[in-house]
Parts: sequence; C-alpha cells; structure tokens
Amino acid sequence: MNATDSNGGMFFNEALFGLAMLAFILLVIIEKRIPYREFPQKIFKESFATNTTTFLVNNVILTVLRASSLFIVAQQFASYGIFGGLPDGPLKWLLAFAFFDLAIYLWHVASHTYPTLWRFHKVHHSDKGFNVSTGFRFHVFDLLLEIIYKCVFVVIIGVNAYLILSIEIVELFFIMFHHANIRVPKEELISQVFITPSLHRTHHSTLRSEHDSNYGIVFSLWDRIFGTRKELVPEHIGLDLIEADNFIQLFSLAFITEIKIKKLWNRIPRGKK
Repeated sequence: MNATDSNGGMFFNEALFGLAMLAFILLVIIEKRIPYREFPQKIFKESFATNTTTFLVNNVILTVLRASSLFIVAQQFASYGIFGGLPDGPLKWLLAFAFFDLAIYLWHVASHTYPTLWRFHKVHHSDKGFNVSTGFRFHVFDLLLEIIYKCVFVVIIGVNAYLILSIEIVELFFIMFHHANIRVPKEELISQVFITPSLHRTHHSTLRSEHDSNYGIVFSLWDRIFGTRKELVPEHIGLDLIEADNFIQLFSLAFITEIKIKKLWNRIPRGKK
C-alpha cells in the first residue's frame, strides 16, 4: 500500500468512526424520547454512567497495552490467507465482511459455552438495563481475548488492514444499534437479514435458556443456519444475584462465579416469616 492509499484509507476510517459516534448520539436521543421499554431512572443512570466509564477506561488500557495488534497483523499478512490472492474490490470486501461476521458469531457462542470465557463475557450481560451504552459494557480481558482471536482470523483470511478497520467500525455501529432501547419500523422484516434490537433483547434475558440465543452481530442468518435464533420478549433483563454499579465492581465481577455467590447467599441467615 502506498502513502496515498494509506492516507485515503485512514481518512475513510476516521469518517466511518465519526458516523458511528453520530449514530450513538442519535440513538441516545431516540431512546430518551420514545423508548421501547421503560426502565427506572435509577437503573438507566447507573447503567449509562457505568457503561460509558467502562468504555473510556477499557480504551485507555487497550492503548497502553498496544492492542492495535489487529491492525498491525493485518498489515503484515494482507497478502496471505484465503483472500490474499484476490484483487481488492466489492467481491473481496463482501466475502471478508461475511467471514468476519461469522467468526465473531462463533466467538460469541464460545463465550457463552465455555466457563473460562463466560466469566468475562457475563460482565456484558450484568446490565440490569438495556440501552445503546450496553454495547460498551465489556470486561477488558474479554476484549483482549477477542483481539487475539481476531488476529488469528485475520491471518487466515488475509485482507487489507484498512478493510479490517472498516469492518470493525461497521460492526460497532450494529452493536450500538441492536442494543438500543428503541422500536424499529418493520423490524420483523429487517430481522430476517440483520440482528435488530428485538432479537438482541432476547439475548439479554435473565433466563439462560433465553439468553443463549441470537448470537449474531450483523447478519441474523447465522442464528437461523445454526438453530440459535429465538423470537420472544424477555420478562427481565440482566443476571440474577449479579450487580455492578461502577467500573471497579464490573472488573471484579469476572473473578466471582455464580456458584460462589449462591453459596454465600445460602449461608446468610433468613429471618422467620
């Protein structure tokens, strides 16, 4: 890639990121004016403050740890992998996007399946509210493990570093969109192709039988293909016996298992009814 292409790619990705941030602000405004579901104001304020703080702190930590490795790996291995020999163009872009989205779907399934990954991913599910900022509620170790996974994937497919950044930003937009507490016109039709708030709301149900579903980030067809799609309205959002009202509690939550919480809960004396 020459200097002109590099500068052009950087400008394009900065523009995409700017649009994503504008989308965040717009979704926040829509949520405030016409929310799909009314949450107590206390829950919303705690959720929004904790989630945005987590987003900022996580980004500082990832910057310090130089977690831009995904971009660096893509630069080094762009000519290798499955798509390395394909010329840049719409076909390569669409294939790379689809494969990337499938890879994140599989990672998401694994995060719910394996206890070691779930202990970090459950932080995302601990939000008692459901709003656009919930898309930022991740444990930093969850993000770091995902970056390692993505680096392996990038080597396998072999695509341009700026294409990977573009895909990441588009995925960020969809993450904010499907976490938004909004009503979407013709959502039933849109959800046949894309993950929408109604599908992802089910994914944040308190019941594990319900939240182990709808793992897609952008495309909803992966859930249909692999039989993980569920269409229902969850009664409660969040996780039982698990709460975190600030970043420190959120970070510590990964090191406290539900089994330990239940054991502690059972040891607390109960008053006579």
